[in-house]
Amino acid sequence: MNGVIVVDKPCGWTSHDVVNKVRRIAGTTKVGHLGTLDPLATGVLPLLLNRATRLAQYFTLNEKTYEGTIRFGFSTDSYDADGEPTSPQVEPVLTPESVERSLAPFRGTFQQTPPVVSAKKINGRPAHELARKKIAVEMKPVEVTVLALDVLAIEGATVKVRVHCTAGTYIRSIAHDAGVLLGCGAHLQSLRRTQSGLFDASQARTLEQLSALASENRLGEALIPSGELLPEFPSEPIDQLTETQIRQGRDFRVSPFRDRGDCRYVKALNREGELVAIGEIVMPNLYHPALVL
Repeated sequence: MNGVIVVDKPCGWTSHDVVNKVRRIAGTTKVGHLGTLDPLATGVLPLLLNRATRLAQYFTLNEKTYEGTIRFGFSTDSYDADGEPTSPQVEPVLTPESVERSLAPFRGTFQQTPPVVSAKKINGRPAHELARKKIAVEMKPVEVTVLALDVLAIEGATVKVRVHCTAGTYIRSIAHDAGVLLGCGAHLQSLRRTQSGLFDASQARTLEQLSALASENRLGEALIPSGELLPEFPSEPIDQLTETQIRQGRDFRVSPFRDRGDCRYVKALNREGELVAIGEIVMPNLYHPALVL
């Protein structure tokens, strides 16, 4: 059970809640996530299991896709529906033109201020912890990139959107800032992540489905094995002797007849297709085991 299980996170659960649940389902303490979701949000939450947790550092292709609903008419302190209202409620009349005007600045690369109620660290502590204690914090803007922001529907005071963005982008902040631009306030009413890196909703299982599989000793059906992860790294088959040498920390040679492009790393797979190590290039066709599973 070394690999990834993609969970369809339910609304109201923290990502840590889900991690703890999957630990119990899988019977292991070694479970880690590849990017959190807010309690309000649902959808794709990839979890690394057992020795595969050590691969987290290599998951750099971490663009995200979300579908969400922005409620125009009032803002909240958390920038979403879980927060307390911070402006009087009004009923704005939205048009395609006004919605486009409010969202246009949030396409491309720009500076975004994260919500105070967030996991952003302030002097080593999550900002939301300080906010709950009524401690004033100053959130510094960070650079984010929104690759696409599409309006799916306008229904009364709500706007359904699809957002494709880089990691670290807060859809809540986009909703809040769009409300500021329209002068009526806004917050994120709902959010679902449909894609995280190379993982998408088609691979996701609910916690109930995972529990049922585990009870039938079939949890492996939900697992994406470690050997199939990081497809951007070329795979290199190794024999038993090479596997032993790798586990001793020794450099290993690979076939000179394979085209690996300019990739810095390779995946060393044993005869069973299991990931043994991530190799880092030392010289052409020679790799050092940077990480051994």
